[in-house]
Amino acid sequence: MRQFEEGTTLDRYLMETTRERYPEASGKFTALCQSIALAGKMISARVNRAGLAGMLGGTGDVNIQGEFVQKLDHYANLTFIRALEHGGHTCLVVSEEEAEPVAVPSQFHSGRYIITLDPLDGSSNIDCNATIGSIFGIFRRRSPEGSSASVDEALQSGRDLVAAGYLLYGAGTLLVLGTEFGVQGFTLDPSIGEYFLSHPNIRIPAGTTYSTNEAYQRRWNPGMAAFIERMKDPARKGNARYIGSLVADFHRTLLKGGVFLYPSDRKNPKGKLRLLYEAFPLAFLAEQAGGAATDGRTPILDRMPKSMHDRVPLVIGGSDLVAEATQLMATDPNEA
Repeated sequence: MRQFEEGTTLDRYLMETTRERYPEASGKFTALCQSIALAGKMISARVNRAGLAGMLGGTGDVNIQGEFVQKLDHYANLTFIRALEHGGHTCLVVSEEEAEPVAVPSQFHSGRYIITLDPLDGSSNIDCNATIGSIFGIFRRRSPEGSSASVDEALQSGRDLVAAGYLLYGAGTLLVLGTEFGVQGFTLDPSIGEYFLSHPNIRIPAGTTYSTNEAYQRRWNPGMAAFIERMKDPARKGNARYIGSLVADFHRTLLKGGVFLYPSDRKNPKGKLRLLYEAFPLAFLAEQAGGAATDGRTPILDRMPKSMHDRVPLVIGGSDLVAEATQLMATDPNEA
């Protein structure tokens, strides 16, 4: 496949890569990615004006995860659903904010793709203007287009992902998309409303930075504790960096190298992150970029979810560090 130059628009990249590999393609995957990109533009605009638009603080509701819903959480969730439901490419949306999958309304065509979605990751950072983002995964349904789709169709292995990515709302808005063609980063130019290729062919570099919440150290299992002690060895010249927003911490790891860890511990033996719409998409990106992701024992993408809100431990980043951490953690208690 040919290389794309910086400055290539997202639309051109999608159309040309699809046409090159799949000349018979219908264009629905391209349309799906464009719908995701549109939702990102709308959320980015609202995030940038949150303090002026009455969007800070909570709604007073609690979601299926037992978490307080922020106003921007609610807005992002509805924005993605509305952007995805009418295009004829989506049949089902599995969202962190919804107790059950959201099916495309009957007046619209039920398409071939299932979207798993964390509409706004890093909600605790909203009111302090820190980096937040959206994470998505794309699966292909197993039943025929036009028919209703069930949650069982969303419970696929991570190896069945067609594509995955995230949107980052920070100093700029960045859409990172992973497909069989690799991982590409597109930056939104808000003056013209277009995404341009800014990070072509992302590969995770070697690094010695670790990212984890060390406030939980007393709850760690022995393997996790031993790995972090190794990372603190002065001979390794390691650094600790932790933002507290999964998508932001992973983005830094993707570009700068190192490892991000949210392990199981004595309080949360099954882990805390959600498999379908957090761990799966980021693990897909990590592997496509030459890295790795495990649950402390096995590759994340090999897992099979049992329900749409399954939780899982996560060790993700450069393949060497992930392998070292996984080897140390392999004998830890783990109910994942």
